[in-house]
Amino acid sequence: MRDEQYWVSLAHELRALPRETGWLEFKHNNAEPQEIGEYISALANTAALEGKAHAYLLWGVDDATHQAIGTTFDPAHKRIGNEELESWLLRQLAPKIGFHFVRLELDGLPLVLLEIDCAYRHPVQFGGAEFIRIGSYKKRLKDFQEKERELWRVLDATPFERLPAVEKLSADEVLKRLDYPSYFDLIDRPLPDGRAAILDALAADRLIEPAGGGYWNVMNLGAILLAKQLSDFGRLQRKAVRVIVYKGKGRVETLREQTGTKGYAAGFEGLIGFINGLLPVNEVIGQALRKAVPVYPELAIRELVANALIHQDFSITGSGPMVEIFDDRMEITNPGLPLVDTARMLDSPPRSRNEALASLMRRMGICEERGSGVDKVVSQAEFYQLPAPAFEVVGDSTRSTLFAPRSLTQMDQADRVRAVYLHACLRYVQREFMTNSSLRERFGIDSKNSATASRLIKEALSAGMVRLDDPDAAPKLRRYVPSWA
Repeated sequence: MRDEQYWVSLAHELRALPRETGWLEFKHNNAEPQEIGEYISALANTAALEGKAHAYLLWGVDDATHQAIGTTFDPAHKRIGNEELESWLLRQLAPKIGFHFVRLELDGLPLVLLEIDCAYRHPVQFGGAEFIRIGSYKKRLKDFQEKERELWRVLDATPFERLPAVEKLSADEVLKRLDYPSYFDLIDRPLPDGRAAILDALAADRLIEPAGGGYWNVMNLGAILLAKQLSDFGRLQRKAVRVIVYKGKGRVETLREQTGTKGYAAGFEGLIGFINGLLPVNEVIGQALRKAVPVYPELAIRELVANALIHQDFSITGSGPMVEIFDDRMEITNPGLPLVDTARMLDSPPRSRNEALASLMRRMGICEERGSGVDKVVSQAEFYQLPAPAFEVVGDSTRSTLFAPRSLTQMDQADRVRAVYLHACLRYVQREFMTNSSLRERFGIDSKNSATASRLIKEALSAGMVRLDDPDAAPKLRRYVPSWA
C-alpha cells in the first residue's frame, strides 16, 4: 500500500514539471463539484491519449509558480446535498473509472491530490458529456473531432495488458513489488543471474517496460499476474479474487470471506488449494478403507477459476472475480459479458478480450491452450455423475455454476434438459452422437431402464435443445445432436 511519503514525493515530482500538462492540473481552492467531474473526464481522456497510466489534480499549488500555498479544500467533508463528493462524482461518470483523493502536507501546508485512472476502451464522460484538454484548457471533446478520432484510435489499439499499472519505479522497487521467482518457475526457466538479466526477461514478455533514466513502468500484465500485493497497484486491488462461504443455499449468512492479495499467476495454486480446503468432501469406502473424495472435481474448479480470471472485463471498475460456495452449489463469477453465447461455450472457438493475459497464462500451464476448458468441465461433471454445470449472464457479469451431487429423481426439468443438451454438445465436439445408450451411461441408468433415458431425450426435444440426426432412422438406431448442429 502506498504510504504518505510516496504521495509527498509524487507531489514534489508534479510541481517540478515546467508547466501543467494534458494530464496534470493545479488548483488553489477551486473545488466546485461539477468542475471537478469535468476535469476527471478531461484528464482521464488526455492521459490515455498521451500514454499515461494516471492523471492528477493537485490543490494547494500556484499554477504559475508551482509553489505550495495550501488549500482549504477537504474532499472528505464536501457534500452535494446529503451525498458525499466521491459518491456523487462516481455516479455521473461513464464508464466508472477509478479515482481517489489523498490529503497530504507539504512544507507544513495542506494539499489535496486527486489521482485519476486513464480512460480505457471508451472515452470518459461526466454528466453525459466527454471532455479533453487542449493545451491547459478543458474543452468538450465533441468540439474537437480530430482529437476525438485520435483518442478512439488509441483506445481501440491499446489493450488493458499493455497499459502501465504504475510508472517510473526503480529497478529495486520493481523486483520488490513483483514475485519474479514465480514467473521463472511457471515458465520452467532457471532464475537468471543478476538483476539486469531478470529485468530484461520480464521486459521481453512485456510485463515491464523501460521508462528512461533507469526507471521502469510495471505494465498491467505484469502487475495482475505477478504482484506480491495487488494493493501496491492502485485500481488492480479491486481485481483480487474474493472467496465467500455461505451457510445454507442463500446469501443471508456468511461463514467466511477472504480476498486474495497476490497476482493471478503467483497466487493461483494457493487460491485453488484454499478453495478446495473449504469444500465439503464425501467419504467413500473401498477395499476396506475410507477415502475422502471432493464433492467437486478439482480439474473443473481449476478450469472455471482460470476462465474467470482470463475472460473478465477489466474496464468494469469496482468488481473482480468471485467464488461463492453454498451447501448445494459453487458459483464462479467474473465481471464482463461473455464473448460467445453461453449456450455455445462448449463448441465455440476460444476467444478472449485479454489475449496477452490468456497467452501467458497458457504458457504458465494455468489455463487450457486449445479452448477446451469448458469441455473438460462438462466431461468431469458427467464422469462424477453430477448435475450439469450452468453458464449464464447475470447483469454485466458471467457466472458458471457447479452443482453438488444430486440424484436424477432430485433434478428438476431445467436440470435434466441442461444435462441432456450439454451431453449432446460434448458428444458432438468429439465427433460422436448422443444415443439412448450414451445418455444412460451419463446418468448411471441401468440398461433395463432405457425408457427413462427416452423420457429425458423427449424433454430435451420438446425444449428445442436437441434434434434427431436422421428423422427416418429406426427407434433403436436414433442418434441426436444439439439443435444448432
